[in-house]
Amino acid sequence: MKQYVIRVFGKVQGVGFRYYTERFAHEYHIVGTVANVEDYVEIHAQGSDEELEKFTESVTNGASPASSVTRYTVDEESIDDTFKSFEVIS
Repeated sequence: MKQYVIRVFGKVQGVGFRYYTERFAHEYHIVGTVANVEDYVEIHAQGSDEELEKFTESVTNGASPASSVTRYTVDEESIDDTFKSFEVIS
């Protein structure tokens, strides 16, 4: 079990990116959050090593058809035991 904070930059706001990210989270059994922050999207994602890698690859390749990812960062962070589901934060 791991937890990442993923910051995705580019055309990722106003294009449904967070909602596609949520769909991938359900597909890969990921818990955490996704939110627009300034000019990027920030994702806190927790899951098994294999599922987390698949999820990370999916969102960094551009979660929504209208998005365009120019760069991203992935950092491991401490497990947050309060995550029980995946939530889109407005």
